[in-house]
Order: sequence, then structure tokens, then C-alpha cells
Amino acid sequence: MKLFSCLMAFLLFLLQAVPGLGLPKDTLRCVGYHGFCFHSKSCPEPFAAFGTCSRRQKTCCIDTTSNFHICQDEGGHCVPPEIECLQEQVGLCPHGKWKCCTEV
Repeated sequence: MKLFSCLMAFLLFLLQAVPGLGLPKDTLRCVGYHGFCFHSKSCPEPFAAFGTCSRRQKTCCIDTTSNFHICQDEGGHCVPPEIECLQEQVGLCPHGKWKCCTEV
């Protein structure tokens, strides 16, 4: 019993010590884009909604005043990685590895 409690304490320590180990995928993606998770369904100014957090329980919001701009706001289109862009531009896409294109 003592070995089991030591093992559980070590496991709890690892979950707290290693950043991102216990976080859901959508939360990790949001944080990766320098976003914040809000409880409300809409984001306060100057933030814009950019997907979900906490297994779709919260809204991922990114700062629109930073260098991280949403692709559609910049006049682009988000496309899957297998599609070739004639002209690619900087912009965030809500899907993992999609890219932002001005022309497809």
C-alpha cells in the first residue's frame, strides 16, 4: 500500500511539473497560438474567437492587436496542407497544420 501511495504521489508531481502534459489538444493548440481560454462564448475586445479550449468547454481567444492575425481578417483563405498556394501569406488558421493563402 505504501508503494502505491508513493507511486501516485510521483504521478501527481509529474502532472504538475511537466507543462502541457495533462492539457487537452485544443487547449494546447490555443496556447501555441498565444491565445487565452475564456469561459464565455464570445471574446472581449481586443480579442477574437479562434476555436475552443478545455475539450470545447471554453473559447480560445487571440489578441487582435498582436502580430498574430487571423487569416480571413487579412483577406486570405485557410486551406489544407495538400493544396498548393499560388501566394501564401501570414495568418492563423483554426485547423492544425492548414496554411493561409491569398490565391489557390
